[in-house]
Amino acid sequence: MEQKNANYGLGMTVIGSIFFIFGFATTFIITLSGKVKDIFELTEFRAQLLSFAFFITYFFISIPIGLYIKKIGYKSALIIGLLLMAAGSFLFFPAAKVPSFPLFLAATFVLASGVVFLQTAANPYVTALGSEESAGGRLNLVQALNSIATMVAPWIIAVFIFKGASEMLDAAQKAQTVQMPFIIIGIIVVLVAIAIFLTKLPEVGGSTVQQRKSVWNHPHMLLGALGIFFYVGAEVGTGGLILNYLKTTMDFEPEVAGKYVAIYWGGAMVGRFFGSIMLSNITDNVKKYTYVALVLLLALVSGSFVTGWSWNIGLIFMVVAVANFIFMQFGKGNAGRSLAVFALLASVLALVTAFTSGSIALWAVVSIGMFNSIMFPNIFTLAVKDLDPGELSTASGIINTLICGGAIIPLIMGKIADVSGYSWAFIVPAICYLYIFFYAVKGSKLRSA
Repeated sequence: MEQKNANYGLGMTVIGSIFFIFGFATTFIITLSGKVKDIFELTEFRAQLLSFAFFITYFFISIPIGLYIKKIGYKSALIIGLLLMAAGSFLFFPAAKVPSFPLFLAATFVLASGVVFLQTAANPYVTALGSEESAGGRLNLVQALNSIATMVAPWIIAVFIFKGASEMLDAAQKAQTVQMPFIIIGIIVVLVAIAIFLTKLPEVGGSTVQQRKSVWNHPHMLLGALGIFFYVGAEVGTGGLILNYLKTTMDFEPEVAGKYVAIYWGGAMVGRFFGSIMLSNITDNVKKYTYVALVLLLALVSGSFVTGWSWNIGLIFMVVAVANFIFMQFGKGNAGRSLAVFALLASVLALVTAFTSGSIALWAVVSIGMFNSIMFPNIFTLAVKDLDPGELSTASGIINTLICGGAIIPLIMGKIADVSGYSWAFIVPAICYLYIFFYAVKGSKLRSA
């Protein structure tokens, strides 16, 4: 029993670090679109091609990678993914040196290929590492670690890349501010790959397990994959546009706007910690609500920290977190019900952003991040429910293919922003969240005859 617990702890620790790494890289790229728009003097539509280059990778290689993982195993897949991420990170150095937007896109594609490897392997690994009943809690926990990284990445961009960049005179100087962060990312990722190579990870069901039928015969899995398309598209599109939305509609300086982007992604971190607590097997209420109090403290401190220790903003962020936790109680610890509540609220917040202005619109769009929090892990958990262990990697490949929503939806939002203004663009994620509401209420319950 002790050995089993030790293996479980090791597996969750390694996967937690993986989620942190690809969360940081993903959000770094999404937020960088605002910087790239400035460097190369692009329209919002063309700036969103950076997100397109990242997320279209999922469409092309997720299913082949899912099948390949069944042959090589999860550990080898994690190592390959990390090395590809490192290669992509190092490619940003010459891309920024030139500077060249096409090279930026190429480096992004290579880096994204590594992330696809990691995500296709990591999600089913977490699901299969313990009981099906607590799978949602485990996925929310590692997604929370992912979200710590997604909050840190925009803050780093705001403080170390945007700060003072406007004083530079040409594109070359502006582009070179991104070189060092990517070099550091590449070095860290290589070191983690070496550490995983030297570590013995616990095994879970793989290619030796027979599939009872084609994974394509599970309608709830296919509809869940479509839910991932709309969720990622809405999250990435919103996160990618917030910076320029605040600059354009509220005259925020890039450095200040970048800090609010960090709060948006930080909301996902707070909500996922709540989700990991409420969807876990913790039965001791004192212990559970102690964790909740610590998460609220984290919201206060993190919201204050990324805004230059503005405790007023941190306090508002904590109040939003309290509201998030209260609404989570309507889910009663059920993945589908919790998803329905949060999807409906996210849709309302997106519409408020579209049709209001000032502080109301600001906190509406920032708060969307907190209600995004449990969506990916809960959609994934519902989509793979009742699947055999041998079907998990293939199903994960199909689901991850539809992460390409992060390539399509931001382009649509960018085009609307160019033509009609940034506020109107937020109608698109509102529609996306309504589909997720449908999936939570109806689509996740459908089974083949």
